[in-house]
Amino acid sequence: MTTVPWRDRALPAAVRVDDLLSRMTLEEKTAQLYGVWVGAATDGEGVAPHQDEMSEPVDFDEMITRGLGQLTRSFGTAPVDPALGAQALARAQRRIVAANRFGVPAIAHEECLAGFTTWGATAYPVPLAWGATFDPALVEEMAWRIGHDLASVGVHQGLAPVLDVVRDLRWGRVEETIGEDPYLVGTIGTAYVRGLESAGIVATLKHFAGYSASVGARNLAPVRAGVREFADVTLPPFEMALREGGARSVMAAYNETDGVPASADPALLTELLRETWGFTGTVVSDYYGVGFLQTQHRIAGTRAGAAHAALAAGVDVELPTLRCYGDPLAEAVREGTVPEALVDRAAHRVLLQKCELGLLDGGWAPEPATPVDLDPPRNRELARRLAEESVVLLANPEGVLPLAPDTRIALVGPRADDPLAMLGCYSFPSHVGTLHPETPLGIEIPTLVDALRTELPDAKITYTPGCDVSDDDTAGFPEAVARAAEADVCVAVLGDMAGLFGRGTSGEGCDAEDLRLPGVQGALLDALAATGTPVVLVLLTGRPYALGRWEGRLAGVVQAFFPGEEGGPAVAGALSGRVNPSGRLPVSVPRRPGGQPWTYLQPPLGLASQSSNLDPTPLYPFGHGCSYTSFAWEDFTREDAAGTSEPEIGTGPEIGTDGTYDVSVTVRNTGDRAGAEVVQLYLHDPVARVTRPDMRLIGYQRVDLAPGEARRVTFRFHPDLSSFTDRTGRRVVEPGALELRLAASSADVRHTARLTLTGPERVLGPDRRLRCETTVSAPVPE
Repeated sequence: MTTVPWRDRALPAAVRVDDLLSRMTLEEKTAQLYGVWVGAATDGEGVAPHQDEMSEPVDFDEMITRGLGQLTRSFGTAPVDPALGAQALARAQRRIVAANRFGVPAIAHEECLAGFTTWGATAYPVPLAWGATFDPALVEEMAWRIGHDLASVGVHQGLAPVLDVVRDLRWGRVEETIGEDPYLVGTIGTAYVRGLESAGIVATLKHFAGYSASVGARNLAPVRAGVREFADVTLPPFEMALREGGARSVMAAYNETDGVPASADPALLTELLRETWGFTGTVVSDYYGVGFLQTQHRIAGTRAGAAHAALAAGVDVELPTLRCYGDPLAEAVREGTVPEALVDRAAHRVLLQKCELGLLDGGWAPEPATPVDLDPPRNRELARRLAEESVVLLANPEGVLPLAPDTRIALVGPRADDPLAMLGCYSFPSHVGTLHPETPLGIEIPTLVDALRTELPDAKITYTPGCDVSDDDTAGFPEAVARAAEADVCVAVLGDMAGLFGRGTSGEGCDAEDLRLPGVQGALLDALAATGTPVVLVLLTGRPYALGRWEGRLAGVVQAFFPGEEGGPAVAGALSGRVNPSGRLPVSVPRRPGGQPWTYLQPPLGLASQSSNLDPTPLYPFGHGCSYTSFAWEDFTREDAAGTSEPEIGTGPEIGTDGTYDVSVTVRNTGDRAGAEVVQLYLHDPVARVTRPDMRLIGYQRVDLAPGEARRVTFRFHPDLSSFTDRTGRRVVEPGALELRLAASSADVRHTARLTLTGPERVLGPDRRLRCETTVSAPVPE
């Protein structure tokens, strides 16, 4: 029996796809360019913006006779037992294969930002917590686990990670980001991509590009970022995740930048992404993003016009469901208003990805091969490790922490006894589960009350909420104050409730007017502090909040960014001392609730000065975090490529604009317990032809040390890391003086290496070096 070329696995994938495309009708080709979302809510309580007005019923059985590009969120739309969901997805795929002429299945995609967003799957810490770990290897391991779980039930594509760099802390989706620094976002995000892709899942980079720089921190709002901010802050994480992580898909963002929607921008989606960076995968729309070109951006008057604009720009797949890329597009092609070549281009990319996934092979079977368990003990253990590493000890001025094992503790606050206090808006119980209150959570999520009682069985612990998260009711204040007054220490557990589109205080569409603690939680903290009992503040949030009001009034401050299903035991362990906090801030903690936006990446005019009475200096800076042990940074040296050592004092050596320069320091644990230090390398450029951030992260290394143990950390600096976008749009390495600063945070510099770049200016291309090579020695003896 002769095998048709497109089924022949011995042929190159592109040849197979060309053959298949040549056999398809126009409707069959357009069918590969959209997804279908069966069961999506249309009552205004959905999980995507404008879902109620953009969703329309479809005749699934009739539609799939032409084939189908994607199946949208078979698991993430409503609670379903994962084993039954896998069987239902397999049945749907069988129907699709049987209905279309070529027997080509759909790509099934799901959300997987903080774990597989389905009922009964592990809820890991949110991306902001990943950033707090400064531990790419652990994030990669988590992503591999997530990818393995997705693949086990027949899912092919995951809509993660989010690589938006925080530009305004009021934005609701801060919890979904990795932080405010592009190097941290890029390295952690790339690790996630590697993990997901190594499990065979197509990673989808979100949101390309500029989405987090919206005006006024409003979701789905215009972006007015300058060319250099876009090039030097917004784009680098995406470039790194594509070049080093191998991501096979990119999601076009909702926003428009300087009047051009991302979904209709060929300069972004074709010229930069494909022609400059060499991307060969698929570009998918954010949910309803193609339709929004007509209804929200109003750059198209019809659905066909929106389809034309998006296709021409480079959006290959319309998600989540059919609106513009079906009959309106086919009719426009037949009328001659849309070139069929655009359809062929996108269909070729989609089918090429299906070919790579094995979906064009004969004998493909959709049924899962193994029993389904999406929250096994190994997942929970990994979720616990990630949560423990992400807890940030912001302050412990009186040494109240760790808590004494037999102390009297007043546990107060609306976040102490709610399992959802641990979860972000893309964890299934918060994302979908709240719409189905009759359904159990599906996973075990210990609250902090339960976890602390387990952690400190000899302590006398009382609990009262004091207030709610977001309302103005202060009726619970008297009892909270009474419990605090009679205790040895009060642990105030405050923070956010994750939700969607105004149904929470953090999450997509839950943007903040300012950075005051939600509701009356700030007033509750004032009342507790006034009792005279030492108060330890524990924050379970999706963004940082302004804490300057309580500076000097608290006995300790612990920050956890939605730490996931094992967050309760992780935070309790940090309070008891079983866990030595090692998290570092991926975002600055502001002193005052106004004066936003502000991140540490500021040029001189963005810093405090005599020109304004508003001081934007944060209370706790980017990279900050305390420990229950102490570290010494010893034997700082610097060395050029020729091996010439230089002392710390002086103007420093000259190296070429394409040379290398090593800076090294020995970090020693001088305390009596194991701990982890995060050594951070910052760049300061004293003079440049365009203004530059006063400091920016270009390298870091987490170092775990036993008591008395030391390790030597070496960063190899390459001048590519000093590059920036000049006035002409070129990325250049400019000769001149530089400073390399080894620091424990962006405000705690321990050692400085000065050097001068000499030789010609270099103009960089897409092959530039993106990361700082770092090595860690074996343990150094005392």
